[in-house]
Amino acid sequence: MGKFIYDGGPKTEIEDRTLTHLQLVMTAKLRRGEPFAFTWREDASIGSGRTTVWIHPGSNLVFSYHGSRQPTVNRAWIEALAYTANGPTGLYLVPEPAHGSPAFDGDETSR
Repeated sequence: MGKFIYDGGPKTEIEDRTLTHLQLVMTAKLRRGEPFAFTWREDASIGSGRTTVWIHPGSNLVFSYHGSRQPTVNRAWIEALAYTANGPTGLYLVPEPAHGSPAFDGDETSR
């Protein structure tokens, strides 16, 4: 399990493969100067709520990985995550689509 840490404050554990895909989407948006919200669900051990942070070019983001190997990247998952990041609610985790499947069907029930 890796960790996503926002500005030295809110943090969450995220599986390395998932974290890699989130990092690719976040850094692409920040390179283009596009701020966005990022929401994640909290673990049941700390209340099962959700946290949202505002990501902008001045944000201090840390992506800390447990493993040393770079996971394979699923382009359809990156596209699905980018789709949410470009919407009014911002980036949130969606299930990984199978390789070659449509990137995102617009169903927000996984949020």
